[in-house]
Amino acid sequence: MLRVPTAVQPVATMPELPDILVYIDCLKPRVIGQPLERLRIASPFLVRSVDPPAASAEGRTVQAVRRLGKRIVLGLDGNLFVVLHLMIAGRLHWKARGVPVPGKKGLAAFDFPSGSLVLTEAGSKKRASLHLVFGQEGLDRLDPGGLEVLQAPAAQFAECLRRANHTLKRALTDPHLFSGIGNAYSDEILHAARLSPLQLTRNLDDEEMARLHASVVRVLLEWTERIREQAGSDFPEHVTAFREGMAVHGRFGKACPVCGAPVQRIVYAENEANYCARCQTGDRLLADRALSRLLREDWPRRLADE
Repeated sequence: MLRVPTAVQPVATMPELPDILVYIDCLKPRVIGQPLERLRIASPFLVRSVDPPAASAEGRTVQAVRRLGKRIVLGLDGNLFVVLHLMIAGRLHWKARGVPVPGKKGLAAFDFPSGSLVLTEAGSKKRASLHLVFGQEGLDRLDPGGLEVLQAPAAQFAECLRRANHTLKRALTDPHLFSGIGNAYSDEILHAARLSPLQLTRNLDDEEMARLHASVVRVLLEWTERIREQAGSDFPEHVTAFREGMAVHGRFGKACPVCGAPVQRIVYAENEANYCARCQTGDRLLADRALSRLLREDWPRRLADE
């Protein structure tokens, strides 16, 4: 039997709801009530809006910091909003006031009397974005409209999930359906709920739906608290989707913490699904499109066939 290769690098994923909430927690005491003295843009690819211009944010006081899906919003006086989307490789750093923007990875710096918020992005693909908009109407145009799962009752969650017949993995990570859930935490949620990432949304019975909703809330709250405790009073550095203590995400080939079976994964495009066959699919191995095409009849169908 030809074995499935295990030397595969995990697919990078962007900061999700728990990471964004902790960024916001740490930003609030540092910038609310502070004037944005200067906005230094180091990359021409960052700013995705033209009117109002980026310079119009300078001199305005930060009145609020909030989340919009996976975006971070700085609410300035005069009803102006600065909206940051970190995408996959964007990260925020709190530095001494006026520190130079890093030459290779630096995208921008927001200078306040108390320090500078520096935005960096690793890699050559510059995907992080900054928009400036006036008013709630402008902000609404950037909102994908996904359900806020931590506030939504179980019935509303179920109605949203069954709106279209998608796989659970696709549905949970669709920002138009659910706000703030991405590749990493969808894996953890589905493992906690003991559900296959490829199960169709309209095939869930009431007990499975209740289990999934409870797992969404529990996993997101638990990881928010974990990351918050790790950061303490410091600004969070080393924000990553591959965290020590995760059950399946980024742990391909390692032992499931519940049953000890090796964690499996499916890779597709720039995404992946990590799962435990024993806990989630009744020992059935889900077909990875590329590898199953390569291995054909040698593709193992069940965990025992590996």
